Amino acid sequence: MKLPSFAIMLALLMAGSSTAVAASRDEQTKACKADAMRLCSAEIPNKDKIEACMKEHIDQLSPPCKKMFQPSAADSQ
Repeated sequence: MKLPSFAIMLALLMAGSSTAVAASRDEQTKACKADAMRLCSAEIPNKDKIEACMKEHIDQLSPPCKKMFQPSAADSQ
């Protein structure tokens, strides 16, 4: 199954996440694309479901992707 809009959907997902605001869309996509495909492919293209799935599997995310879902210092102020 070819998912041509996956990168766009993932970018929108990450851009909408308040914990990932500091990272660029390219960085977010690069960090999380493989994890999203591995863990949450059934949720594509629903960005809300992808984000919920990624958060549900946070312990299984790669370190770069996990960092995208952790609150930044600015979020905690």
